[in-house]
Amino acid sequence: MDMKLFDSELKVMEVLWEKGNMLARDIVEVLTERIGWNKNTTYTVIKKCIEKGAIEREEPGFLCKALVTRDEVQQSETEQLIDKMFGGSSELFFSAFLRNQGISEEEANRLAKLIKEAK
Repeated sequence: MDMKLFDSELKVMEVLWEKGNMLARDIVEVLTERIGWNKNTTYTVIKKCIEKGAIEREEPGFLCKALVTRDEVQQSETEQLIDKMFGGSSELFFSAFLRNQGISEEEANRLAKLIKEAK
């Protein structure tokens, strides 16, 4: 899957991932409360998500259903970042991350376990 979602689109997707299928008007309410968006802004972003295939619109009532999971979007975004900034090398990505962020011994142990399990 190769899907690039902009920050605004991720805000809509976050609502659906948290709450499940929702009517567009209910997404409007949530995003008005959370970040002050107006109805037109929210509907415009929902329509962009539909065009990208991230959301399916069902009737009656403009029911919005997420077609992609948070994990799928995270994986796609991570792959795009690694391709763009690190020439597709996960090793370069991790070494840059560790050099810049640093991690605790506990986090290092968990990462080592994840790497071992992924082999």
